[in-house]
Amino acid sequence: MFTEQQIEELNKAFENASPSEIINKAIELSTEAVVTTNFRPYEAAILYAVNSEVNNIPVVWCDTGYNTPQTYRHAEEVIAGLKLNVFLYVPKQTSAHRDVVLGIPGVDDPKHALFTEQVKLEPFKRAMEEHKPKVWFTNLRQGQTAFRNSIGIFSLSADGVLKVSPFYYWSDEKLDTYLEENNLSNEFKYFDPTKALANRECGLHA
Repeated sequence: MFTEQQIEELNKAFENASPSEIINKAIELSTEAVVTTNFRPYEAAILYAVNSEVNNIPVVWCDTGYNTPQTYRHAEEVIAGLKLNVFLYVPKQTSAHRDVVLGIPGVDDPKHALFTEQVKLEPFKRAMEEHKPKVWFTNLRQGQTAFRNSIGIFSLSADGVLKVSPFYYWSDEKLDTYLEENNLSNEFKYFDPTKALANRECGLHA
């Protein structure tokens, strides 16, 4: 649907644009859109921004089953407060069952790839196959990982979906102000069982 040249032109044109301008441009390109979330820190910003511009947009929540109680409470608060149109995707095996047969393998364990496939990649693939979006809003930001430093506001997923990161150049401090100004909550007690390090790529975006 999009060429690398088009992506490059979009990134140049919208480098200094506001999140709302970026979101509206993406929707102008295609209304077949979703926003994904796992309710990690600062996710309320992308959910508020996109939901404010695109009424009732599908919100895809891929829940690994290993979130902290604080994350689940935060998710419930944000979903209710913003009246989000949430589509929940979970692994086909419960975390209790997996704890017995597999556990949570470390990143150097040969079983780690299988674990990541079960708790994150398979539910995400299922979500994208069901919704078939042409535009995918996410809260990737520059400085999070080496890979994310290279993609820009607009990029293409492996399947050719237009991936849009409206807050790509924003710092934590700027997002703190944005959350405060829009009366949005945040939660830092978040756990991703597929990552041993905070700056490790999760597999969905690489």
